[in-house]
Amino acid sequence: MSSQGRPLLRHATGPGADGLVMGIDPVSAGWDWVTFHAYRLAPGMAVRRAADDQERLVLVLEGRARVRAGDRDLGIVGSRASVFDRVPAPVVVVEPGLDVHVEATTDAFVGIAAAPGGPVRRTAVVASEAIRVETRGSGSTERTIHHLLPPGGDHAGRLIAFEAYTPGGHWSSYPPHKHDTEDPPREARLEELYYFRFAMPQGFAFARVYTPDRGLDETMTPMDGDLVLVPEGYHPVGVPAGYDCWFLNVMAGPGREWRFTLDPDHAWLMDWSPAAPRAAT
Repeated sequence: MSSQGRPLLRHATGPGADGLVMGIDPVSAGWDWVTFHAYRLAPGMAVRRAADDQERLVLVLEGRARVRAGDRDLGIVGSRASVFDRVPAPVVVVEPGLDVHVEATTDAFVGIAAAPGGPVRRTAVVASEAIRVETRGSGSTERTIHHLLPPGGDHAGRLIAFEAYTPGGHWSSYPPHKHDTEDPPREARLEELYYFRFAMPQGFAFARVYTPDRGLDETMTPMDGDLVLVPEGYHPVGVPAGYDCWFLNVMAGPGREWRFTLDPDHAWLMDWSPAAPRAAT
């Protein structure tokens, strides 16, 4: 099964000469909105993006890097040595029309997401300590969410991003939910990707993507550095015992509201309430 004939599971590569270890764009993904690239950079290595109509999100996920947007030096960014340090990654959002330059000052793991610009134009750095941390679910569905670029408000024009920590033996994105239909206020259309890391490199997860009519129904086992595309459908994630999991979610669509519909077969398992977005500072 695939999205417009393209696989939903993308495996880690490289790193290439430019440090690239993962990359998707709307053409390769078979969708409309989200672009994402991840890099492993040695000190002095740089990634550049020319100015265009795309809004960009720069995440220094590990290590430190200096970030520039247009003629603005946004400083050296970074908050942790590992994604498993449980400190939120700082956020850099760059409005359309500005070029972006990211240069590693230490060994660094960097993610750059993009989407067509929306009605809000914002260039800012959101410090790690200003990012909301949430414990979601209970028992075997308990996980920790970092609201990197939350929906709603004036945080960005199009992009939404979270990172989640799921302990081994627990479930995330649970109960299964979908956000593939633009039907306000019930549901909002958002494409989504999951980029996976594991505390032990041999770790893996189970990710299922399925539509109500099962026209799409695919179960995958992403490993460290792999990415799963969610163009439509419900999308739970289960993590086997012993393999703590981190993943990054990036979403974009016509708007920035995160409104979803639960799979009615499993809605009885809902044990958390979506909170109102909190303003980033």
